[in-house]
Amino acid sequence: MPDSAPTPLGPGSLTWRYFGDTRMLLVGPRAAVLQNMLPALGQGVLDHSVFFSETFARLKRSAGPILNTVYGGDRSAETGRGVRDFHVDIKGTMPDGSRYHALDPETYYWAHATFLDNMLYGIETFVRPLGEAEKRRIYEESKTWFRMYGVSDRAMPDGWEAFQAYWKRMLDEEIVAHKTARYGVGYVTKGLPAPPKVPAPVWRAVSPPLNAVARFITVGGLHPRMRELLELPWSAADERRYRRFAAAVRAGNRLWPLLPEAVRYLPQARKAFRRARAARHSVERMRAS
Repeated sequence: MPDSAPTPLGPGSLTWRYFGDTRMLLVGPRAAVLQNMLPALGQGVLDHSVFFSETFARLKRSAGPILNTVYGGDRSAETGRGVRDFHVDIKGTMPDGSRYHALDPETYYWAHATFLDNMLYGIETFVRPLGEAEKRRIYEESKTWFRMYGVSDRAMPDGWEAFQAYWKRMLDEEIVAHKTARYGVGYVTKGLPAPPKVPAPVWRAVSPPLNAVARFITVGGLHPRMRELLELPWSAADERRYRRFAAAVRAGNRLWPLLPEAVRYLPQARKAFRRARAARHSVERMRAS
């Protein structure tokens, strides 16, 4: 683990450009489900989280601090350490009697790696292809981002090629259909739960199309290995429809820059962009005076 946090990411990074881009939401819960397919992480969520009773509230609470670690500027390391400290007491015993801890470097890095994968997949599926140099750049930025947490980086691959080998090994050998992951995609077959304040007749009328969209986005955004382990049906026709959907999104991207920033970016990213613009304008005024 480095002695001090690295310089935070900023507006010149590809991570800033894309991590808080609202098009990444089209990927669906790929990262969250994949995290829970690592046995130790899935067990930690099963034993300690409100994921099962407050699924969407838990996801919302988790996403904010992660985004603030990326977009926090001078406070990124402070926020990252706060995320780390939230996991200090998440530990226990696996079904086979072995021990787990959320801050085990291998477990903690896996969670981070799923966010990196989610961003890379989202960009290439819904925005544009990435060149090898850009992938290397994003990976190097992900190393800076991870070090903001103040967790040992011994499990973090040195470079892009090493990460690719790590990722393949994890998908081929380490992930499983953990109960937590199965629960996380349960609505694919059972349907979305009815919101508390929506009358039952209204929900019966609107839920079929919503469930169809949720299934399409969720299963379509999963890696084929995830679908295989979680036994989620996905036909060749489904794949063709998903590819057409992604192509339609990419075709509309020429208009994307014309949309308001509030549509294009999540709140944490917008706040960071405003802060960066204000700092740049302040420097320009000082130079002009």
